[in-house]
Amino acid sequence: MAKKVLIAAPRGYCAGVDRAVITVEQTLDLYGAPVYVRKQIVHNKHVVEDLEARGAIFVEELDEVPPGSTVVFSAHGVSPAVHLQAADLNLKTIDATCPLVTKVHQEARRFAAEDYQILLIGHAGHEEVEGTAGEAPGHIQLVDGLDAADTVQIDPNRPVAWLSQTTLSVDETIETVDRLRARLPLLMDPPSDDICYATQNRQVAVKAIAEQVELLIVVGSGNSSNSVRLVEVGLEAGADTSYRVDNFTECKDEWLVGVETVGLTSGASVPESLVDGVLTWLAERGFGDVEEVKTAEERLVFATPPELRKAQKVAKNS
Repeated sequence: MAKKVLIAAPRGYCAGVDRAVITVEQTLDLYGAPVYVRKQIVHNKHVVEDLEARGAIFVEELDEVPPGSTVVFSAHGVSPAVHLQAADLNLKTIDATCPLVTKVHQEARRFAAEDYQILLIGHAGHEEVEGTAGEAPGHIQLVDGLDAADTVQIDPNRPVAWLSQTTLSVDETIETVDRLRARLPLLMDPPSDDICYATQNRQVAVKAIAEQVELLIVVGSGNSSNSVRLVEVGLEAGADTSYRVDNFTECKDEWLVGVETVGLTSGASVPESLVDGVLTWLAERGFGDVEEVKTAEERLVFATPPELRKAQKVAKNS
């Protein structure tokens, strides 16, 4: 049987990532280097390296940014405390938070205003979780995994709702919510699904190919939650083995022993050039027959942040 590659679609860049990367590029065009970026703009080391080469400087915290400088907030969002700190340091800020993450922040504020206890499903230490939790720190408890769902304590006399990190596994989130609801039958759902459309679409696409492949390769960085989840989703859906790689240099010949069909996908912060590199690597090893399996069409586009558009308009008219 001929060796082949099944490549999942959708894959790679989502609208929020595309917007964030373009925001940094256009900010550099507008103000020149350096432009500071708090945290990685998106969780992909190659994207970060490319932007660094153009003059972006990535910092962990704002106290590393010289007063009066321009700073871009990453796609994962920041807490109100970070906005206040930026104002105190007289920083010019451009907020590249994904609009879908902003929606979760708004939900947190609304539930908190109504004195709900909020159970935030997500992973400790992830920037998105820290930003969302910072919207209502007195109301939010983190639920990190099924064990936490079984042990989290609430005040039985106050209403309780759940929210989630946008880049989790859909199945994992549903299982956690079901576990919570078994203990808390009056648990309130968010007004809309928090798992972002791109995360969900990429997981559905992987499930469509997983049963047909002996090996699934996921292109994405190790700190990319949605990329790591794709490996897990692929294994649960039937792939014999699955590996995450940053690029083709991490692929190993021994993975291909006894393999007839390889599955390939990429996380939502991965440029297509990195996928092309893996396809070339596979073609050189006899896997030149490539079939794309498409499960959804993505047409969503987000406008760049309003503060950037306003600054560009002023610069154009001056």
